[in-house]
Amino acid sequence: MLYPSIDKLLNLVDSKYKLVHVASIRSKKMHDSKHYQMAEKDYVNKKELGRALEEVEKGLVKINEK
Repeated sequence: MLYPSIDKLLNLVDSKYKLVHVASIRSKKMHDSKHYQMAEKDYVNKKELGRALEEVEKGLVKINEK
């Protein structure tokens, strides 16, 4: 089972495409700067993309509605 669940994430973000866009931008920033918003031990995922999705689920990533 993947974590976080796509169903939970789509309750927070209105579009799969927006979710992918936000997660990819955040994961690139995490990869480049090595700056994480939670302690590394608190993440379930080991890769930046999964960690970015976890941050979206926790509400740590703000999504601008345009």
